[in-house]
Amino acid sequence: MLVSRKAPLNFARRRDTRYPIWRMSDYAAAVQSLLARTAELTTRRKFDPEHMRILAHALGDPQRHFTAILIAGTNGKGSTAATLAAILAAAHIRTGLYTSPHLSRINERIRVQGQPIADEDFARLYFQVDDTANQLVASGELPCQPSFFETVTAIAFLAFANRVDIAVLEVGLGGRLDATNIVDPLLSILTDIDIDHTEWLGPTLTHIAREKAGILRQNGWLVTLPQHPEANQVIGEVATALDVAAINAAEYMPYKTTQPDQLQAGPEEAPDSPGLRNRYTILFAGAELQIDSPLAGQHQQRNIALAIAAAVAISNQYGYEITAADIARGVADTNWPGRLELIPGAPAILLDVAHNPAGAWTLRAALSDLDAAQPCKKKTLLFGCLADKPADQLAQILFPLFDELVLTRPTSPRAADPTQLATLATTLRTKSQVVDQPAAALQAALAITPPEGLLVIAGSVYLVGELRPILIQKAPE
Repeated sequence: MLVSRKAPLNFARRRDTRYPIWRMSDYAAAVQSLLARTAELTTRRKFDPEHMRILAHALGDPQRHFTAILIAGTNGKGSTAATLAAILAAAHIRTGLYTSPHLSRINERIRVQGQPIADEDFARLYFQVDDTANQLVASGELPCQPSFFETVTAIAFLAFANRVDIAVLEVGLGGRLDATNIVDPLLSILTDIDIDHTEWLGPTLTHIAREKAGILRQNGWLVTLPQHPEANQVIGEVATALDVAAINAAEYMPYKTTQPDQLQAGPEEAPDSPGLRNRYTILFAGAELQIDSPLAGQHQQRNIALAIAAAVAISNQYGYEITAADIARGVADTNWPGRLELIPGAPAILLDVAHNPAGAWTLRAALSDLDAAQPCKKKTLLFGCLADKPADQLAQILFPLFDELVLTRPTSPRAADPTQLATLATTLRTKSQVVDQPAAALQAALAITPPEGLLVIAGSVYLVGELRPILIQKAPE
C-alpha cells in the first residue's frame, strides 16, 4: 500500500554516493540509464496516474508552474502539437513542446521556443528525477521505478516550470492513464482516432476512443473534428457528461486550394521552401488567409485546422493576443520532420513514419498524388517495423505499390524480424531482399533505385530516425 504524500523532496544540496559527482552533467550516462527503462512496452505493466502524481509532488509539482494543452489521438497528434506550438511562438508566447517518440535524439521530445533542451539540462534533470524516484521507492511511496515515459515526462515538466507560458503536451499512449494527464489543461485536443495499441487500449474503436477522451475535464474545452461515427459517439458522451464546451475545427479546413497539386515538388518551389508543402486558403475572421505548411499530404489539413482552432480558442477564451499573421507565420514555420518529408537528390527520397494502417493509407494516398504529378521510373521501399504492429496489414497496403522492397530491422528490441516481412512480400508477389542492418539496407536500396526513381523509407519512427541524419548530411543544399 502506498503511504500518504509528503512534502516535496529537496535534493539541491544532497550528494548521492552511489554515483560519481561528474555524472550530474553526463548526458550519455543519463540516456543510457534512461534506456534501461524501456521494458514497459514489452511487458505487461499496470500504469496508474497516481504514481506520476506522487513523483511530481516530490519534485515540487512542476506541472502547476506552466499552462498546459493536452493533445491525444491515434494519428496526427504530433503534427497538431508542432503546428500549434509554432503558432504560439509566432505570437511571442513563450512555448514548450513535448512530443514522442523522438527521431534522432531524445532531447527532441522536450523543446522550448522550438529548440530541444541542452544536453547538460537533460542530464541534470534526469538525475534529479532518478534520485527522487529512488528515494520514493525506498520509502514505499512508489511501488516501482517510474517507466521510461513517466521519467521523460517528469523531465519535461521540470524543464517547462516557470520557463514557458504555455506547454503543448502530446499524450504518449491513450489518454486516461497517460503520464501527461496529471496536468490541468487549458484545453484538450482530440485528433483522429483509429485502431492501434489494442493490447493496451482495448479491442474496439469504442474502447480506444474512451481512453483518448480521458484527457477531457469537467467544464473544460475540447477542440476536435468530426471523425468515425463510433469515435464521435464516445467523444460526445464523455463531453456531455463532463459539460465540456466543444469547438469544431471544420471552419478552418481549406476554403479553396492555392496550389492544385499540393504534393508537387519541382522548379516552381521557392529556394527557401524545398520539397512537399500544403498550400491552400481558409476563411479566417471573414477574410481569406493563405496557408503554406511544410507538412505535406491532404490529411495534414485536418491537423492544421485543429491547431488553428486551438490557437483561436486560446486567444478568445484566455486573452492571449494571436493574430491572423501569427497563425500564417506559425503554420509556415512548423518543424515536424519525417512525415512525408522529401529529400531532393538522384534519386529523391521520401521519409514517412507510417507505422499503423491509417498512416500507411495516408502514405499510399500521397504516393498516388505524387505519381499523378511527377511519375518516376522506379519506386523502392525500404521498410522495417516493430513486432507489435500489424505487419500483414501494412504489407497489404504498401508493398504492392513498389517495384522492389528492401526489408530491414529497426534498431529497437521490439523490432519485427525482416525475414517474416519477406514472407509477406512473397505472398503479395513483390520482389524483396533482406538486409538486417538499417545503414546497409539504405545503401542496398540506393543501389537498386535509378537516379530518376523514388526511394521511400517507412514503417517505423526508429527506422526513419536512424537513417534521416545520414540522408540530411548527403542532401544537396
